[in-house]
Amino acid sequence: MTTTAQQPTPRVAIIGGGPAGLMAAEVLAQGGVQVALYDAMPSVGRKFLLAGVGGMNITHAEAKPAFISRYGQRQVEVAELLQDFDADALRTWINGLGIDTFVGTSGRVFPTDMKAAPLLRAWLKRLRELGVQIHTRHRWLGWDAQGALRISSPTGELEVSADATLLALGGGSWARLGSDGAWVPLLQARGVQIAPLQASNCGFDVSAWSPFLRDKFAGAPLKNVSLCLAGAAPRLGEFVLTAGGIEGSLVYALSAAIRETINQHDSAIVHLDLLPQTPLTKLQSALSKPRGTHSMAKHLHRQAGLDGAKAALLRERASAECFNDPLQLAKVIKALPITLILPRPLDEAISSAGGVPFEQLDAHLMLKPLPGTFCAGEMLDWEAPTGGYLLTACFASGRRAAQGMLKWLQRHAE
Repeated sequence: MTTTAQQPTPRVAIIGGGPAGLMAAEVLAQGGVQVALYDAMPSVGRKFLLAGVGGMNITHAEAKPAFISRYGQRQVEVAELLQDFDADALRTWINGLGIDTFVGTSGRVFPTDMKAAPLLRAWLKRLRELGVQIHTRHRWLGWDAQGALRISSPTGELEVSADATLLALGGGSWARLGSDGAWVPLLQARGVQIAPLQASNCGFDVSAWSPFLRDKFAGAPLKNVSLCLAGAAPRLGEFVLTAGGIEGSLVYALSAAIRETINQHDSAIVHLDLLPQTPLTKLQSALSKPRGTHSMAKHLHRQAGLDGAKAALLRERASAECFNDPLQLAKVIKALPITLILPRPLDEAISSAGGVPFEQLDAHLMLKPLPGTFCAGEMLDWEAPTGGYLLTACFASGRRAAQGMLKWLQRHAE
């Protein structure tokens, strides 16, 4: 009678302890794989926790076609990732951790306590129970000549051999939380093409504000306005004036289109509607009323409700002649041009565009030039606005990569 030697348990290494890496660790451990996760920071999930400050927006409840459209030029590829793990599946998974969720008035989905920390604690408890080994303050340095992973640790450099590796290193924004883009030259040196990292969900600079606007209104919000690029539909929302330009949720929603326009033309003109709820003809009629002895500032306040930062920005960008022509002034209020010249630095951005193109990966997110090495999360070349879309795709990509790793390990064990 002969016996078959038992195959050793496969060992995988995950580099990066954000949502994608942690999700992959769970799937792999549940698949019977020995998982070691390495993160350069003192603790995992640091960007995840900071994103939850003020309310952990985990995903979005809008219909799937609209949801998918948020991924812009990469919506086809991201839609494929979301087939197995979409927004509804994510909410079910969170509920499995003992965390309830609710849909806010904007369609955004939050944990009931609005916090990220309880979710992360419950998740890490599950991973520990599954046997996942988490090593913090361990920075990946690339590969040695034999193909082992080089890991810098508090006790010195380690050489780690793994049957498969997942890179989930984040993009290039918020370097202080670990997403520093240091992985780019390491992959390029191994023949992997990388799309340049660029700021996404970011603010933009103007050529210069006047000293008055900069000193008096930097930090002032503009609420209930709409913004658009030429040829695109306007979006309602709010944003903030900064010392050098504009930022905030409404700007972030348009940041990809604004950035690409600047890349192509060195600047981008956005048109701001200061009173989107007021029809042009109604505004023209109101501003055409005699103002008598009232100043123009008082007239704008009385007839249009414009004052504060809105009125100051109108003065900043409208010509002096407009204020002598109520019909023209109304048109400018409804489409005030602002020329943007530069995105804010990458490290100030909420997220980044660019990274590992999907063309460098197979359907399971394995790098074609590096068999056995997979990628997931924000280091892939996709982007999305805030609103839960970023996190949802990170979770989904981590699951897809982990499932691919399990198939890879199975094939190579046969």
